[in-house]
Amino acid sequence: MYAIVKTGGLQYKVQPGDIVTVNKLDGEIGSEVMLNEVLMVVDPQKDSIAVGRPLVSGTRVSAEIAAHTKGDKIIVFRSRRRKGYRKKNGHRQPLTRLKIKDIIA
Repeated sequence: MYAIVKTGGLQYKVQPGDIVTVNKLDGEIGSEVMLNEVLMVVDPQKDSIAVGRPLVSGTRVSAEIAAHTKGDKIIVFRSRRRKGYRKKNGHRQPLTRLKIKDIIA
């Protein structure tokens, strides 16, 4: 069984036991998080597919916060030609690692 969930403006395909890296969520390491925005649930054992319009009602995904990390550094460089203007910034996106426990359908 797997589900398509939406968090932080992005969509992820998850199934129990997966570890997924998403945009930072509030919470302590080890605490449980419920992902309520489930877009689709597929159960190949029962040959059932539930597609939401836009969400599947009564379905949620249970996950545990495994770690808070940062993403790779992205360099932002701006310049204006012939003006001597140069600006260099770096950015590291804060991320959260989730361990998917269960899909509650």
